[in-house]
Amino acid sequence: MNQSTAHPRRNEHALGARLRARRLELGLTLKEVGDRAGLSVGFISQIERGITTPSLSSLVGVSRVLKMHVSDFLAQPRGTVPLTRRTERPHYAIGGNSLTYERLSASFPGNVLRSVIIHEPPGHRSEPIAHEGEEIFFILEGALTVEVEGERTILDVGDSIHFPSTRTHSTWNHTSSPTTILHTCTMDVFGDEPVRRHCETAVRRAKGDRLGPKAGASRENGQ
Repeated sequence: MNQSTAHPRRNEHALGARLRARRLELGLTLKEVGDRAGLSVGFISQIERGITTPSLSSLVGVSRVLKMHVSDFLAQPRGTVPLTRRTERPHYAIGGNSLTYERLSASFPGNVLRSVIIHEPPGHRSEPIAHEGEEIFFILEGALTVEVEGERTILDVGDSIHFPSTRTHSTWNHTSSPTTILHTCTMDVFGDEPVRRHCETAVRRAKGDRLGPKAGASRENGQ
């Protein structure tokens, strides 16, 4: 496993304390954060107390509610190139979470797919969550129980499931061995959107510059 030193694990207690401090700063209750992030009040409380660590999608959801960028809590590899190599992809995690990720998808104007390989240890259960978009789980190794709106499905190697992310869902590695999952979704789990908007603005400005000062003057005069 290529564990990147550029993306260190953060302590669960430190993460929880920072999230709690921000919530109190905004004057939000645990219930308000949970409801808006599509998570339970109990789970938000456990995060803040350092009892558990959120998954990537949950951390993004909570960050949005707290009006923070996910990069304020987690350093992730940037999707600057379309090609990734198995031996070169960094593995990273949130806090001391035993769940690890490998980023696959790139970021470019107009892209909507976000894809990671998830390494889920034996017995790991994710928190139930609901959010925008859609997602697909494809099992590369091992097996996984996926629960969507109370309906449980066991996926083995080569099996997949595709569903709207607005339906409450969770996963559970019910086996005694690690499970490897190819996960693709449309939720911006990498926090690329602000970066992309900045890049698109820069491109528009560059195109405007190439038009020359006369073109710019014409726009300003409403012509």
